[in-house]
Amino acid sequence: MIDILTYLAAFLLYSLVGWLIWRSLYRQPSTQTNGEEKSAAATVRYVHYVMFVPLMLHAFVLYRTILAGTGLNLGVGGAVSLIVWLTAAIYWFSGFFNRYQGLQTLLAPIAAAAAIAVVLPLVFPSLKPLENTELPAFKAHLIVAMSAYSLLTIAALHAVLMTVVEYQLHHPAAHSLLTNLPPLLAMEKLLFAIIWVGFILLTLTLLSGIVFSKEVFDQPLTFTHKTLFGFISWGTFAALLIGRQFYGWRGRIAIRWTLAGFAMLLLAYIGSKFVLEVVLSR
Repeated sequence: MIDILTYLAAFLLYSLVGWLIWRSLYRQPSTQTNGEEKSAAATVRYVHYVMFVPLMLHAFVLYRTILAGTGLNLGVGGAVSLIVWLTAAIYWFSGFFNRYQGLQTLLAPIAAAAAIAVVLPLVFPSLKPLENTELPAFKAHLIVAMSAYSLLTIAALHAVLMTVVEYQLHHPAAHSLLTNLPPLLAMEKLLFAIIWVGFILLTLTLLSGIVFSKEVFDQPLTFTHKTLFGFISWGTFAALLIGRQFYGWRGRIAIRWTLAGFAMLLLAYIGSKFVLEVVLSR
């Protein structure tokens, strides 16, 4: 009963945060006075602190879901919920830095995504606990992997936002709900900073996966669809960073490569877990 109430409270609070920000900021700018704009900004700052409560409730739900019983119960629902929580937590923490204040208007869609993600472990429960989770190598691999997926999720979201900003530059008369975003060049610089960190963590994820496989199963890494798409994703982000460094890739090229790499990452982990657990019921 307590767990159900925690799920419900986290879902409702996430929804409330998203609704408050949407109501305060996502209006036609021409209809807002200076006083209303200041009031909206103050609401966002206040809601930014309120967001801490559903984040902690979500963390408690994940703890109870993933660590319940023996081993780790990390099914597809728990995995998606954990990645979304890490993404929301990293994004929430970045809001305390002045240079990223313009991105706080995105708390509404992030809170909406988190509201859905927090109940996913109920919809797609773990079928069985993972094996060998008591090993330090596995725990390190899991922490690095989840951090990499979360950062690259933020990079993909950032790439989509850059598409919106670029569209606004070419269509200044077009109405957009996202009117307070930073300049395109600033967002592009931040995008590559996120990708660099995510790429390093993804590299460590693949390397630790190889080491973990040898340590636990006493055999090299098994070549599966998950492994294939993982290395394709790594190669895509590597090519993007090389293209940026030596050929000055930017704009639409950078956005396309970022989204392609993220799509491969989704197929590598979430896609494989969804097929095995939901489609094949393994």
